[in-house]
Amino acid sequence: AVVSTQSTGNMADLFALIQTLQCLEKAYIKDAVTAKEYTEACSKLLAQISAAFNLVKSSTYPDIPTFMKEYYLDCPAALQRIEEGKPITVQDNQGNISKSIADVISLYITLCDKLQMDMRAKDELYTDLKCLADVLDRMSNIPSDFDG
Repeated sequence: AVVSTQSTGNMADLFALIQTLQCLEKAYIKDAVTAKEYTEACSKLLAQISAAFNLVKSSTYPDIPTFMKEYYLDCPAALQRIEEGKPITVQDNQGNISKSIADVISLYITLCDKLQMDMRAKDELYTDLKCLADVLDRMSNIPSDFDG
């Protein structure tokens, strides 16, 4: 099939945006970017990916997973973010408040247990503490100026 230069450029743009989103997801997981930086960059990338895909969408590429499979684009974190359509840090009030409360309680108990077992090293506590902070940040029923 003959593919125009413009079409090739559009596909290259989409490919690059998806890879960039994958890198951003990894950077956030590694705590290399703040939640605010991540949210801003992720929201922008998701909008750009949507616009770029509209230029590529066809019977050959009816959806983004098909495009990714065709070009051997292995970016599972980016795909999950694209499918959810929003950054992981964005608050979600669609019945998830009970799950968030359960997550907070579970993480708090885990941290307390680790402290009681004299686990004081940063690497032993950091992951659970970061997850706890992230869950609390996502809970919209907590005021944004709450310091607790």
